[in-house]
Amino acid sequence: MANRPLQLTLNGKAVDSADIPDDLPMIDYLHEYENLTGSRLGCGQGICHACVVIVDNPDGTSEEVRTCITGAHYFAGKKVRTIEGHASRDEQGKVTELNPIQQRFVDEFAFQCSYCAPGFVNAATLLVEKLQRKPVVNSQLEQVIEDSLGHHICRCTGYVRYFSATRNVLTDLGLVREG
Repeated sequence: MANRPLQLTLNGKAVDSADIPDDLPMIDYLHEYENLTGSRLGCGQGICHACVVIVDNPDGTSEEVRTCITGAHYFAGKKVRTIEGHASRDEQGKVTELNPIQQRFVDEFAFQCSYCAPGFVNAATLLVEKLQRKPVVNSQLEQVIEDSLGHHICRCTGYVRYFSATRNVLTDLGLVREG
């Protein structure tokens, strides 16, 4: 098995790792090489989306990418955000403030076991960012939330709390217009 260096931007910091196996899944790279264990290995087949990270593209768009079925070297040269990259931190690395989605999920008890929470946080964060560029009309809100979160699997809450918390954040941030 061949190894090669991997360079990427991870949660805003340049990372240069040497000798990463060519066939190493990104989730294993995050856990074993970067000690970022927030992304969860759920199904291992790309179905549940507990493992997703956000990739920020050069054109200003962002997307979810499943790390259990995507090799680490796919991310070479890319800007990647994990669940650990959303909260604000002080100089010592201590969390000082959660992002609006994280905070609302906590406030509304959106999760039970929290295994799927990182994927839902990433998806809902992307939705907030998308709607900050172009708000949604109220009549389309439920479909937009379903399109963004519906492919994530949760075995505990039945999705109602995740969807409700996301809806409340979008409304509170003024990202939903009448219509």
